[in-house]
Amino acid sequence: MTTLTVLKFEESDGAEKALEVIEDLNKQQLITLHDAAIVSWPEGKKKPKTEQLTSMTGAGALSGAFWGMLFGILFFVPFLGMAFGAAMGALAGSMADVGISDDFIKSVRSKVTEGTSALFLMTSGAVMDKVVDAMKDHKFELIASNLTKEQEEKLREAFAEEE
Repeated sequence: MTTLTVLKFEESDGAEKALEVIEDLNKQQLITLHDAAIVSWPEGKKKPKTEQLTSMTGAGALSGAFWGMLFGILFFVPFLGMAFGAAMGALAGSMADVGISDDFIKSVRSKVTEGTSALFLMTSGAVMDKVVDAMKDHKFELIASNLTKEQEEKLREAFAEEE
């Protein structure tokens, strides 16, 4: 099963540093990285900067249109007015099929703020103990995923042990 996970970092460059670790784990075949995107929101900026990985290819990789729509719904709708917001709201409803619910959107929108960053990952096949060990030096919050409640709780517990 492919998992969409969002990790929030308290630094605007935290997501970029963590992605390097995930890419290394991917090379070691300890996780399969299908696609990723970074949102960084430097202090003093009115809106975040978004970046999709362009090196990912294959069936699991998502299109730029997906990331553009997701980031539009998450970060830019509040700036674009009610009419555009209503249209984007309709699109957001169709994203529920891939685990992107209103709760997902509200959670990410409320937590990824100025001075922070977020790493959006599409992954599968993680060797959890190795991933936990590799990520233990990176302080982050798991703010959203499309895992089942039980899977997400196990993931939160695994990373909580390392703190």
